[in-house]
Parts: sequence; structure tokens; C-alpha cells
Amino acid sequence: MEMIVACVLSFAATALLGGWVILPALRRLKAGQEIRSVGPKWHASKAGTPTMGGLMFILGIALAILAAGWPGTLDGELTHVYLFLFSSVFGVIGFLDDFEKVKRHQNLGLTAIQKFLLQLAAAILFLMLMRFEGRITPHLYIPFINADLSLSWPAYMVFSAFVIVGTVNAVNITDGLDGLAASVSVPVALFYVTAAAWLGYTQLGVFAGAALGGLLAFLLFNAHPAKVFMGDTGSLFLGGAVAGMAFAIDLPLILIPVGIVYIVETLSDIIQITYFKLTHGRRIFKMAPIHHHFEMCGWSEVKIVTVFTAASAACCALALIGILAL
Repeated sequence: MEMIVACVLSFAATALLGGWVILPALRRLKAGQEIRSVGPKWHASKAGTPTMGGLMFILGIALAILAAGWPGTLDGELTHVYLFLFSSVFGVIGFLDDFEKVKRHQNLGLTAIQKFLLQLAAAILFLMLMRFEGRITPHLYIPFINADLSLSWPAYMVFSAFVIVGTVNAVNITDGLDGLAASVSVPVALFYVTAAAWLGYTQLGVFAGAALGGLLAFLLFNAHPAKVFMGDTGSLFLGGAVAGMAFAIDLPLILIPVGIVYIVETLSDIIQITYFKLTHGRRIFKMAPIHHHFEMCGWSEVKIVTVFTAASAACCALALIGILAL
């Protein structure tokens, strides 16, 4: 019940705050998105669309978990609080990046090394907290084959920190079309709600339910044609949430099927850059990440979002089968 309440409250709070407070404020502040010159030429028409819209669902999630999660908070079960604070650290990093872009009126914010070090520090602190609380083990459960891969704690911490940072940036890369990152993440949030209910992680379910409601409401503003972009503020928060929930149920490898779209987006970028450098200018994709390749092939943004979301939903359903077998 708490999960459903959190979802409904987050949807309502995100929709109301987004339409009446945050979007008007972003427009007054002229917090418009600067479009990369190397991107598709037709994206130039999106220049000036307000960014940092991720604040909508971040605040909606915060209000929802406060309202729906208070019984667990009183009992000392703080998973939803930890997850929100962890995700918010990445959201703050994204906000700083967005703010720099808006202030300088160019699509360059924090440097890559600045973002990486801040994200790595956040990941390590979260993992240390999870270990101190006894919520993680150095045993990687491999879905579908019912096997564990045991690591030493140092190896596990290094592996996990880079998994978190990689996931966060993969979600960020996916945020390249109207509604894409939010739509793809809706099945992911629904997966975590269902997994939490099945495994008995009520407070995790509260956070996941709030994320689900917030994303659905955000799509009222972000679906094509977007009235607002989530910006790095929203995409890094969302990446932190996706990764954090996997570790909160001590199943980090579940990110492979659950985050398949994020992974493919990132791999397409890596493959394109590597091949370009090795062949001195040749390309595998017409443009990377792969959603731009499909744009260059003539697919509409709506079609790309629909197909990618369907792929995300199918893989999340597959992951859920693995969870139900536990």
C-alpha cells in the first residue's frame, strides 16, 4: 500500500510543482538548453527549451517519500532516505553542471574529470554506508543461473564503485531525445517496485514507487515536443536511483537486463569513438549514441522512444522472472 501511495503522491506533486512552480521559474530565469553543434542539425530548434527540469521529479519524490515512508522512518528503516540522499548527491553534481552551461551559454559544464571524481566519491561513500549497515555482501548473485561469484571486499568495492559511476553516466547518455530517458526508466522503476514487494523491501518500494510516479508526471512536460528537459540535474539523479536500488537489494548484476538500453547507448558511443580513432575517421554508426543513428535513418523521436521503451520493458520483465525465482 505504501508503494502505491508514494507513486500517486509523487505523480501529483511532480505535476503540480512542475506546471505551477518549476517550469515558470525556469522560464523566468531563462535557463535554456544549449544544443551541441555536433548533434543533429534539426535539434537546433530545441535551443532555449528550459533545462534542469529534473527538479520536478526530484522534489516530487522527496515529498512522496516523506509522506508515504514515515512509518518506516519511525521504525528506523531508512532505505528510502539513503536512496534519496544518494541520488540527490548525483543530482547536485548535475545541477552544478547545468548551472555552468546556463551561465556560460554553451553546452560545456563541469570538466569530465571533475564529474568523474565527484561521482566516484559519492559511490564509495554510499557503498561504505551500505556495508556498515550490513545491506550488501561481496557475493555477486548471477541472475537466471542461481550462482554466486564471491569477491574480496576490496575487489567488490572497486567493481561496485565503477558499476555505479558507469550506470549514472549511461543514463545521462540516454537522455538525448524528448522523453527518452524518462520513458525508458519507467519500466525500470516498475521493476524495482515489483521486486521490492516480492522480496519484502517495503521502504525500497516506497522510493521506487515515488520514482515511478515522478517520471510519469515528468513526461507530461518532457514527452515530444518537450516543454522542458531534465538536464544533468535529472539524468544524474535518475542514474543514481537506478544504480542505488540495485545495490539496496544486493543484486548489482540485475542492472545488466534492467539497464540494457542504457548499456547499449553507452556501448554505441564507445564503439563509435574507438572505431573512429582506429580507422582515422571512419564510423560504424551514422551518429552516436545509437538513438541519433536511428534519427539519421529517418526514425521519428516518438518511434525511437516507443521502441526503446518497449525493449526496456521486455528486459525488465525478463529480469523480474529472475527475481521471482529467488
